[in-house]
Amino acid sequence: MILPTVRAVVLDIEGTTGSASHVHDVLFPYARERFADWLAAHRGEPAWTELMEEIRTRTGDPRLDEGGAVTALTAWSDQDVKVPPLKRIQGLIWAEGYVGSTLTGHVYDDVPDALTRWRQAEIDRYVYSSGSATAQRDWFAHSDHGDLSALLDGYFDLSSAGRKRDPDSYRTITRAIGVPANETVFFSDVKEELDAAVVAGWRAVAVRRPGDPRGPEVAGHPTVPALDGIRLHRRTRREEETLT
Repeated sequence: MILPTVRAVVLDIEGTTGSASHVHDVLFPYARERFADWLAAHRGEPAWTELMEEIRTRTGDPRLDEGGAVTALTAWSDQDVKVPPLKRIQGLIWAEGYVGSTLTGHVYDDVPDALTRWRQAEIDRYVYSSGSATAQRDWFAHSDHGDLSALLDGYFDLSSAGRKRDPDSYRTITRAIGVPANETVFFSDVKEELDAAVVAGWRAVAVRRPGDPRGPEVAGHPTVPALDGIRLHRRTRREEETLT
C-alpha cells in the first residue's frame, strides 16, 4: 500500500504495534498484583497524593483510604475500564518493572523497520494509546527489539488527548503536532477508533494481525496484516514551496 502526501503517522499499540495478549496476559496481571504494595511504598509522595486524589474523584468518595483505592483499582483492572488513575498507576508499576528488567514491551518484528523507513522519509511518528504516556515510552524504550524510543517523536494518552473513540481527541492531537489532519494517518485495529479519526479529517488504515479472532478485515477501512507493506511519501520541498 502506497500513501502519498503524508507528514505524520499516529500508531496505536495494543493489537497494532504490539501484541494485545501481552497486555492482557502479562502487563495487566503484573500491575494488579502490585497495587497495594506500590501505594504503601510511595505513601505521602507527590505521585501517591495525585493518584489518591484522582481515585477519590473518580469514585466520588473524598475520604477513600488506600484499601478502598486498591479495591477500586482492582475492579477497574478486572473490567478493563480505561480511566486515567488506573492507567497512571499501571504505568508507574510497569516503569519499575522495566527498570528492574522483569518486563519488556512486545513489538512486532515489522515495526522497527517501518519506523526507521518513515523517519528516513522525514515523516513524523507518534503513539496514541489508552495507556499512560509514561507506559508507552517504557514499552518502546524496553522493547524486545531494544530501545526504539529514538524512532518516535511523541506520545498521546487519555489525559493529553482524550478518549480514542471521540473525534475531538484527534483534533487535539492535530493541534499539538501542527500537521494538517488530511496529511496524518492513523493505524489501529479498532474500527470505532478509526471511524473517529476519519471524522476528524485524518486518513486511517486498519491493522489486523494474523490470527486475530475478529477476522482479517475492518469494515469501512483499508486493512493490512502488518506495517512492512506500507509505503508513505510526503511532498518534496519544491512541491511544498509551490503550494505556499
